[in-house]
Amino acid sequence: MTFKSQDFFLNLSVKDINKATHFYKELGFEINPQFSDETTSCVIIGENIFAMIMVEERFKSFTKKEIVDTNIAAEAIFCISTESREQDDEIVNKALSIGGAPYNEAQDHGFVYIWGFEDLDGHLWEVAYMDKSAS
Repeated sequence: MTFKSQDFFLNLSVKDINKATHFYKELGFEINPQFSDETTSCVIIGENIFAMIMVEERFKSFTKKEIVDTNIAAEAIFCISTESREQDDEIVNKALSIGGAPYNEAQDHGFVYIWGFEDLDGHLWEVAYMDKSAS
């Protein structure tokens, strides 16, 4: 049996919901108010792809595990794709200008270009352009 999800929800803990929401809005993402409140914001990443950013106490209500300290450990690297190398640079430069931090150098592999940033809460994001016409 093959399974394909209808929607994808990424749940992330944040220290300050207002600052984190502002950060993602400044990057150009929309917020879905239907699934947002004073503890959670639903960030629309793409068609059927959402990041549910929530204050730590709210996040803790979903798990018995400790929240990763992103100052010393990486929980994962989330990668979003773009339409061009220029758009990669634009997004990462914007993230850095509004409080994000660099975590790697841009990587140019010819058919794929990747650069990344840490958001305000230390979550790692890569922004990638892949030339699908390259073989």
